[in-house]
Amino acid sequence: MDKKTLMENRARMACEKGLFNGAWLYAENGEIVSKGAFGWVDAENTLPMREDSIFEMASVTKMFTATAIMLLVREGKLGLDDEYVKYFPEYPYGGVTIRHLLTHTSGMPDFDVEELVSPVLDNEKRIPENSEIIHLIREVGEDPACTPGDAFEYSDVNYMLLANVVEKVSGMKFEDFMKKNIFELAGMKDSGIYHTRRDGRPSDRFTRNMVLEDDGSYVPSDVSELCRKYVVGSDGMNGCDYLYTTIFDMFAWDRALREEKVLTREEQSIMYTPVRLNSGETYLDDDGEGYGFGWCIGSDPELGAVVSHSGGMPGLETWFQRFIDTDRVLIIMNCRDYADVRAFISFWDGMIAIAADKEPKPIQTIEDLMVKNPDKSKWERFCGKYEHPEDADFIVDEVFMKDGELYAHAIDEENSKLTFRLYPIGEDEFGIKLGLLKLTFGDGCLSFDEITCKKL
Repeated sequence: MDKKTLMENRARMACEKGLFNGAWLYAENGEIVSKGAFGWVDAENTLPMREDSIFEMASVTKMFTATAIMLLVREGKLGLDDEYVKYFPEYPYGGVTIRHLLTHTSGMPDFDVEELVSPVLDNEKRIPENSEIIHLIREVGEDPACTPGDAFEYSDVNYMLLANVVEKVSGMKFEDFMKKNIFELAGMKDSGIYHTRRDGRPSDRFTRNMVLEDDGSYVPSDVSELCRKYVVGSDGMNGCDYLYTTIFDMFAWDRALREEKVLTREEQSIMYTPVRLNSGETYLDDDGEGYGFGWCIGSDPELGAVVSHSGGMPGLETWFQRFIDTDRVLIIMNCRDYADVRAFISFWDGMIAIAADKEPKPIQTIEDLMVKNPDKSKWERFCGKYEHPEDADFIVDEVFMKDGELYAHAIDEENSKLTFRLYPIGEDEFGIKLGLLKLTFGDGCLSFDEITCKKL
């Protein structure tokens, strides 16, 4: 398998189809097999993407925050089973330990970060600092979701709280601690914790996260009306995001872990151990993966242990995957929205498949899958309003014809209204670009996601 050519051709094709705008690197046994960059750093397409462009890593940052905690545990400055109130007595949830926060089993409410930061951004016209996070969650005043350790609930707030612990027990700013104790030791020369919406971008090598507007144009996420409040309002937080780095520095991180430059093999083993809930069961997600300290933990039947983490912000997707037993690493960074979710996933999954010695499936857009010259004679019968099922996260409100094609109005779980085209993929089946949803029309009804709605 010529992985170099396969990955390069796949990334180029994805870029041409509007599915990839970024950089990637794949290595085996410490040697780079494939790397490259396609696209643009900015929304105006004036700055070409470079292999050493610097990307925001979003939740991939969590593994570094967890590393900082492990270093402080090594120094005896805190314990994994210390309760958080030991360091911050004003924290409103009892029984929550450092370990609970690391493994997303704190039992805290599922806080909406935008709701936490918006009052400060709106009323005080400033971006709140991470040191304010306890005050912000106290203002919301919600009861715990469950007893700590009972359930896994992924939340950025867990890691915001951990960043404050790092500052408290180390006596250093989080940004400075990370640089001195992790990035410099690992040889990550272009990496740091930055807050670019608050402080500006240090150089043109820093990519902009670009979101796709309703009119088909791209704008930076921090100026888009669709997501500006969340992106700007949360920019003062730490621990959960705001590592900025390159594919080469993340490769250096992989080598530093393997060579024990920052963490010992025993410390890494602790971090790679899936969390066990109070019930005694090991938490596993729908893909059979567990979660440790800032790492998703899985395995490949032929390649052995695999640890990884993804990252996402509006206009941004990142991926860092290490094959522990076979010394491989895959890094992907993308900083521009894509219009076709199915096609993007097929590109991304294909890159991961190549790294695992598997033949990748072709990149398929919805246009590739749609029926050519479909019979539209009965489409008018599909048009109309549909009932709203109770407790549904997604509702198709109305189906209608426009310019000879079928469209739908829908309402998502955040009560946002969406309009999208329906693409015929079977006689009475339709797909969409916004996701993997399949809609099937029956006799006076519409079915999707195991829900059937009557036409009104």
